[in-house]
Amino acid sequence: MAVLLDTEDVPSGDRPDAFRDAMLAASGSTHVDLETGPSGVSARLDLWEFGSARVFTARSTGVTLVRDARAARGASYEAVAVAVHGLGSGRHESSSGQRIVRSGELMMVDITRPFDFSWSGIGSSTSLQVPISDLGLPLRVVQRAAGRLRSSPLYRIVSRHVVDLTADADTLSASPLAADLGESSTHLVRALLADAADPGDTRTRDVFEETLLSQVHAYVRQHLRDPMLAPDSVAAALAVSRRQLFRVCRRAGLSLEQYIIGKRLEGARTELAARSARPRPIASVAYGWGFKDPSHFSRRFRAAYGLLPSEWRRLATEGSP
Repeated sequence: MAVLLDTEDVPSGDRPDAFRDAMLAASGSTHVDLETGPSGVSARLDLWEFGSARVFTARSTGVTLVRDARAARGASYEAVAVAVHGLGSGRHESSSGQRIVRSGELMMVDITRPFDFSWSGIGSSTSLQVPISDLGLPLRVVQRAAGRLRSSPLYRIVSRHVVDLTADADTLSASPLAADLGESSTHLVRALLADAADPGDTRTRDVFEETLLSQVHAYVRQHLRDPMLAPDSVAAALAVSRRQLFRVCRRAGLSLEQYIIGKRLEGARTELAARSARPRPIASVAYGWGFKDPSHFSRRFRAAYGLLPSEWRRLATEGSP
């Protein structure tokens, strides 16, 4: 995590300028007005990296962000940001009209058009930023989708994903899976924009299914050691029905149950082959990789690799697996 700004670390007299400069750099706005309360100005801005995708959060006293027409005309998309509003409510005004953005609602920041966004009192927002080059969508599709996000059935899924990603961002961004999570997040944003721009387009289904499969792979890898990992828990975590999950997996030629077992067996086999002064008991290895029954683990291991776990460990540690 990178803390871009915490006004608690800034002398009180310098806080307005520090906050204004940080928001100008992070938000794409050309002008920032600050609301000064009884205790002055306060703000906390954080940034996490997930491969080429980034999560940016802002929590502060009242602020108004403005992007003028001149800057918008000269703008070129480098990244797309979808933002979920947090505390309080915000006001967003653009060429398409004015709207109140309430807690939990999703919006897209379109820097190629003038905008005015603000909140009063303590407010917060979290945005998922993905490079436009990673989306693989024409600019016109991205622009057309900006005002139509709520029309897509993926709206709720993306909103929840951004919130969940942020809730454990410190741990997830530091894990080996960070780049995978960023890639699946990018696919999810792409599916949302494609569907919002062209509802009913058959190509949108392909994008959605590709996105969902990417999320399935990432979620399974992240939770392999959880003994409760199963199709029902995967469907619930990804906000899709069990039927929809199985349909997409079937079209991709993927048996989700067998995929989970196969990945668990791979992890256990690697651990059993590792040299250690105090190797864990085989039953402990089985439990550690999500198997509820060591006997079941041994049967599945032998069916997959032709050896019992104990035989594999002995041969591996002798150097001749």
